[in-house]
Amino acid sequence: MDDFLARLAPQLRALEALAAQGGHMTRAAEALGIPQSSMSRRIQALEDHLGVPLLVHVGRTVELTPLALSLSRQLRGPLHELRHALDAAASTADPEGGTVRFGIPLTMGTGVLPDIIAGFHRQNPLVSLHLKQAHGQQLARDVAAGSLDLAVLIPPPAGVEHTVIGRQEIRAVLPPSHRLASRKALRVSELRGEAFIANPPEYTLRALVDSMCLKAGFEPSVAIEVTEFSLIRRLVQIGLGIALLPAGEVPQPGLAEIPLLPPAFREVALAWGPTARTPPAQRLLAFVRAAFRDAA
Repeated sequence: MDDFLARLAPQLRALEALAAQGGHMTRAAEALGIPQSSMSRRIQALEDHLGVPLLVHVGRTVELTPLALSLSRQLRGPLHELRHALDAAASTADPEGGTVRFGIPLTMGTGVLPDIIAGFHRQNPLVSLHLKQAHGQQLARDVAAGSLDLAVLIPPPAGVEHTVIGRQEIRAVLPPSHRLASRKALRVSELRGEAFIANPPEYTLRALVDSMCLKAGFEPSVAIEVTEFSLIRRLVQIGLGIALLPAGEVPQPGLAEIPLLPPAFREVALAWGPTARTPPAQRLLAFVRAAFRDAA
């Protein structure tokens, strides 16, 4: 039985991660830090052990069977508790060290947050930080699945413990040659007819941009979809379109960032999952909260 459980442990973790990622094999593999081929083999091996199918093919995608979903829900708590117990035990041997897996949103790769991480590292040099940068929905899934201990998320997530620590102002980002580039402020309605450069539809910022434009009386014409915010700014800079983006924390030459009327903001949250109870994770959580509070 012990050998059976030892062989099943990676397979059960794979099933729990796959369920947490909505059946998306690639995202689940990324969350576990393994190749997709290994992820598929673990699920297949678990099906062979149990003698029942766990996945059904729907077109070119896969979905978890009701039995797989039920099993993953039952596994989530015990797997998280096991990881917490192991991390807590390890921390007693090295109270100043340990590992924290920390998620960072794509819009905050420069400016305040890297400085906060640097400050924490200087105070806690023995803590190993594993950083992951992704869009908010992905980070929220990883926190809920236990693949990340804590993450800064925009907007605040549903179903994950969190506290609001700040907010981002949304501005119109224009090339310097644009007819509105010299304005001190503008209304979203004035951007009707412009070619927008924006994130793909599954990004939370894209949903906000669509909502703001629809509220202003038009549907944005998205000419180019881009995942990276730095690339969006570069494409705007060379005149391929305009964007609605969080205000840059570091001024970028060759761009006009115009405040909106009325001002538009979105909240920034610090979220944590069941694996964030280890001493190093708790220290990072307290450090980030205090740093954002002091910066307000």
